[in-house]
Amino acid sequence: MDATKIEHYGDALYESLLTRKPLEPLTDREPDITIEDAYQIQLRMIGRRLEAGETVIGKKIGVTSRVVMDMLGVDQPDFGHLLSGMVFNEGEPVDTGKMIAPKAEAEVAFVLSRDLCGPGVTAADVLRATDCVMPCFEIVDSRIRDWKIRIQDTVADNASCGVFTLGGTRRSPRDLDLALAGMVLEKNGEIVSTSCGASVQGSPVNAVAWLANTLGRFGIALKAGDVILSGSQSPLVPVKPGDSLYCSVGGLGSTSVRFI
Repeated sequence: MDATKIEHYGDALYESLLTRKPLEPLTDREPDITIEDAYQIQLRMIGRRLEAGETVIGKKIGVTSRVVMDMLGVDQPDFGHLLSGMVFNEGEPVDTGKMIAPKAEAEVAFVLSRDLCGPGVTAADVLRATDCVMPCFEIVDSRIRDWKIRIQDTVADNASCGVFTLGGTRRSPRDLDLALAGMVLEKNGEIVSTSCGASVQGSPVNAVAWLANTLGRFGIALKAGDVILSGSQSPLVPVKPGDSLYCSVGGLGSTSVRFI
């Protein structure tokens, strides 16, 4: 895909973010679009947000479960950029009116204390480089109409990033086994899913290692202080004003979010 088209679609996704008017799938308009093209479009979209004053504060990992991989026809996760305008602290309500079709997922966030640069990053390297982990919610949103996405659509759309909330409880990942830690997700007081960390690439730690090695092929390092969302351990849960979610992770703690 030539630079003009990459710029056009990146700008269109950015405008959709601002106006909340969804786009038709890029894969319908450009049947030959590649994942590499999609990442270039993603960078254009992120560039527009940086020009508007936001800063990159980390990364997110998506498409970590086998079910979603099969749905999108891929055999590996994807990634997007976390920006300063996306983050909410625990207790802050999330305004769904500022999104198009929000859906929430529960996961574990990592905060790095040192740089990680692939290739060759192992799970042990991730554990050594992590300051703390915490339960979190990612509220994903798609600028593609009705979530009619293929992998190229979601990659171009910054891995369908919306906003995210970070829980207040923090622990070192060296003090618990994240692969075995059970997660319970409740919506409006009713359990909607149970899972464990092994559902994410065998462990959320493995997912972060995958991210470091994937970025390393492009000469990009994860930096000390970065927030890394390691991938959903729950199904996507549509949310609307008045909803509330509660997530608990064994040995780590809990977090909640409410929507207005």
